[in-house]
Amino acid sequence: MDGRILCVEDNPDIGKLLTTILGDAGYRVDWVADGHQALERWPQAALILLDLMLPGIDGLSVCREIRKQDAAVPLIMLTAKAGTQDVVRGLEIGADDYITKPFDSRILLARVQALLRRRGGMPGGPDALAEQAPIVCGDLVIHSSRHRVTLGGRVLALTAKEFALLALFARHPGRAFSRGELLNRVWGPEFDGFDHTVNTHINRLRGKIENDPGRPCHIHTVWGVGYRFDDAPDVETNGTPPP
Repeated sequence: MDGRILCVEDNPDIGKLLTTILGDAGYRVDWVADGHQALERWPQAALILLDLMLPGIDGLSVCREIRKQDAAVPLIMLTAKAGTQDVVRGLEIGADDYITKPFDSRILLARVQALLRRRGGMPGGPDALAEQAPIVCGDLVIHSSRHRVTLGGRVLALTAKEFALLALFARHPGRAFSRGELLNRVWGPEFDGFDHTVNTHINRLRGKIENDPGRPCHIHTVWGVGYRFDDAPDVETNGTPPP
């Protein structure tokens, strides 16, 4: 497989376990134990597994610094703090996904494979980005095969999950998706996280593609259901982000 997976984990037992699981699956793996090493090594990574609790520079700070330089490299948080504000903060900063400890090796591999598949444009299911023609929605243009989005000619820095959400919406304009559907189709059926994960990514995506995220013209809230995408950006809307 092309590229390397960078595992950032200070617990040696977990670090060795991650290396073994991913290595047995055919991935090349680098393992570092602190945030300083992570910031030195991440540019060579095709995907990053990042523990939140690290000595020195914590995982959230590492995530924030990586996202300043690269919005697209897939990044999965490893956390023992499921349901806490740290997970929400990590998603808001730009993490694509999170896995709680202790973790099931099958779930770990499924999450890694899903993110690498979307990042590399590899086929893999009904929502794989197989169509090559760009999707044009006013001044918003989605280049599926190049994993690139422009707004008024300006390239947007989207994470892997933000891109997958936007591409799914744009291929089904006018269709209302529930949060459960979005979790299933973008994160995968094995994902056991919270609906708030969708809300966080939608809010971040609105902040990047909408002129006024408080009055979105592309991604509308369908109250009691979920979200709907409008490919006619000049339509008036009263949609507001979910709580």
